[in-house]
Amino acid sequence: MASNATDFSKGSVIKAILTQTIPLLVAQIIQLLYNIVDRIYIGHLPGSNGLALTGVGVCFPVITLITAFTDWFGIGGTPLFSIARGEGNKDRANRVMCESSFLLLTVSIAMTILTLIFMKPILYALGASDATYTYAHSYFSVYILGTVFFMTGSGLNYYISAQGFPRTGMITTAIGALLNIILDPVFMFILNWGVVGAAIATVISQTVSAVWVIRFLLSDKALFRLKLSEIRFDRSIAKEIITLGFANFLMKSTNTITQAACNIMLRDYGGDLYIGIFAIINSIRDFITLPGTAVTHASQPVLGFNFGARKYNRLKQGILFASAAASSYGTLAWILILVFPTFFIRIFTPDTETITVGTHCLRLYLLAFIFQMGQFCGQSVFSALGQSKKAIFFSTLRKIIIILPLTLTLPLFMGVDGVFAAEPISNIIGGIAAFTTMMVTVYFRLPKKDGEEAKL
Repeated sequence: MASNATDFSKGSVIKAILTQTIPLLVAQIIQLLYNIVDRIYIGHLPGSNGLALTGVGVCFPVITLITAFTDWFGIGGTPLFSIARGEGNKDRANRVMCESSFLLLTVSIAMTILTLIFMKPILYALGASDATYTYAHSYFSVYILGTVFFMTGSGLNYYISAQGFPRTGMITTAIGALLNIILDPVFMFILNWGVVGAAIATVISQTVSAVWVIRFLLSDKALFRLKLSEIRFDRSIAKEIITLGFANFLMKSTNTITQAACNIMLRDYGGDLYIGIFAIINSIRDFITLPGTAVTHASQPVLGFNFGARKYNRLKQGILFASAAASSYGTLAWILILVFPTFFIRIFTPDTETITVGTHCLRLYLLAFIFQMGQFCGQSVFSALGQSKKAIFFSTLRKIIIILPLTLTLPLFMGVDGVFAAEPISNIIGGIAAFTTMMVTVYFRLPKKDGEEAKL
């Protein structure tokens, strides 16, 4: 029987969602600090004229791809691990965790080697110019060395949470983020190592986090200890992990494609200045979307629980609250961005030209930000109710079917503004489509009485 803390069919639905939202939001903020702190410090490097931030911005698509692979094998394995736990099959649970470890280690080593070999063509293909290549290469040649530690630490951290230690999992992220915040200014400014110092700080932080995770999983504190001798390839389990985690990988890896396309078009139509501005805008967007994604993601276990319990009135209440909360926040953030864009740009750079041009680009890029909340709400409900195909479709619709073609064609008519205009157009179309479909195919089709069978 579910405990009171996890029995979402009782008590206040709103309280249940908020209780899930707060720790998730804190964890997401801590995780995001890893990259944002780097960008803030790099943007204030003296004498770089914004080229350092632009160079680092060129690396973002590969960094995003690394994260996508990490989640593929981490998130893809933990449901299998949890199911095995629930069945009392400890041997299978351990084998799943060990297989995730094998995949994370193998792929991270392969990505490190391939990136080091083909780094120059990769960086130029992603938007580097002769002026920014030095910064991009200096940063990424060090950053990529931490791939094994990042993927192993972050990927296996999911298994700490899956064993019932969410606070320990959050501490893992906090340790790395806080250490990165401390080391960045020391290496970059006191030791005068510039972007190389930022990369070294990140790698050290990732290494410490990975050591923390592995040490915990090897200790007696873990319910399921990681057995190093069993980390080997198992075809059947690997296939299950890869299949189950592919949807999440697909949704995240599409960001790599769109980021790369934006960098290339910005380089060709606007120059290095605009790639640096795009890096700043991405950082701002990532941060301001956190509360919206937190409340919609945190609502998923509550919605899924009540759907399974056939408590449809509570499910509807949860959908409406999550949608209203995300929309209210989205409206507030949207107003702040449109009214005070310069304030947000100044956080990342003191350069006058970047601030002036960036203010215009930020307003344009986030012009329809509020509609993105509809996308989050729709996708989260689909995921909560097990309709993963719809969630994947709407993610692909916005990022690949809408944004990518617009990014490649709008600059032909609008110049560099076309790259930034692709985002609000996709937000409007994707947001309305996802939210409307969710309401029509889910909300309005739910039975009016609890206990009946839902035919969705």
